[in-house]
Amino acid sequence: MAWALKLPLADEVIESGLVQDFDASLSGIGQELGAGAYSMSDVLALPIFKQEESSLPPDNENKILPFQYVLCAATSPAVKLHDETLTYLNQGQSYEIRMLDNRKLGELPEINGKLVKSIFRVVFHDRRLQYTEHQQLEGWRWNRPGDRILDIDIPMSVGIIDPRANPTQLNTVEFLWDPAKRTSVFIQVHCISTEFTMRKHGGEKGVPFRVQIDTFKENENGEYTEHLHSASCQIKVFKPKGADRKQKTDREKMEKRTPHEKEKYQPSYETTILTECSPWPEITYVNNSPSPGFNSSHSSFSLGEGNGSPNHQPEPPPPVTDVSLKLNNLLPTTTPQEAQQWLHRNRFSTFTRLFTNFSGADLLKLTRDDVIQICGPADGIRLFNALKGRNPCS
Repeated sequence: MAWALKLPLADEVIESGLVQDFDASLSGIGQELGAGAYSMSDVLALPIFKQEESSLPPDNENKILPFQYVLCAATSPAVKLHDETLTYLNQGQSYEIRMLDNRKLGELPEINGKLVKSIFRVVFHDRRLQYTEHQQLEGWRWNRPGDRILDIDIPMSVGIIDPRANPTQLNTVEFLWDPAKRTSVFIQVHCISTEFTMRKHGGEKGVPFRVQIDTFKENENGEYTEHLHSASCQIKVFKPKGADRKQKTDREKMEKRTPHEKEKYQPSYETTILTECSPWPEITYVNNSPSPGFNSSHSSFSLGEGNGSPNHQPEPPPPVTDVSLKLNNLLPTTTPQEAQQWLHRNRFSTFTRLFTNFSGADLLKLTRDDVIQICGPADGIRLFNALKGRNPCS
């Protein structure tokens, strides 16, 4: 019997030991997760987080850009966190952009004591409008003959050398500057955001633009073609004093929000810092031929043939030879010349200059909104139906 009693005692000892071990292990976990021992850096060091970090581009870590451009205009307070800033400008008002040399000691020594070229552009923010930018700007030119979209206020600017504006590039200006010297350029934007929206009932939201700056250094041939840096910011342009009213309206709306809602929005900053971006794709035109000297008097510009000047009348289309065009079917393989014939045959001669370089594939990519934006509601719907093969001539 004594032997029989030893078994339960042995089991109790074993069970007691297991309980103590388990308690000790729990106690250890509690200590590790206690406030004193808890470390977020230890958690982030886990392999799963290291893997996520490694997927980020290494260039973004502590990257110092060679230049910094600062637009002296306040950002809107009605922009959510992590969204790009939005800045309101008044039409025709001069705004300063400071050109800052941000290089580390010894960085880009080849430009020390030399000039660089910066090209300023006002371009569309929306990709849909970027696709038809040439046509949009030509339409603006016809409505505002002799005006420019972007100008430099030369008397107020400091440190800029040889400012130039190409008469065929209404939204672009350029100049040389020395990074070692103080440089500030004052720009004026003469178009307003609502000029590129469909006019139906009034009160439409204006489209956002971008101010983009591309900076280049000289190559071996003395041409400014070697890209150094590009940056841009998002803007909206209002009629005079309209930007101030819009900024005030946004501020009042934010004041009415609860503290919890305000946390979702970024504060308004006194200046707008342009953020790094890819260089504008159509960059080489400025180097093909010397640009004419800058003229801020809005003189009328003479355009070469094929540039869509209001005084340039399109030549009559050549005889139609393609069978698909005779059948009123536009194909992706249709050439720009054949597309012009198709437009004439389907009573869209008014818009042939807008679509001068469009092939069949280009036209077929346009959405209904795109076509209405370019041609207006009536002709836009008719052209869209024609592109889709819905009996355009009826």
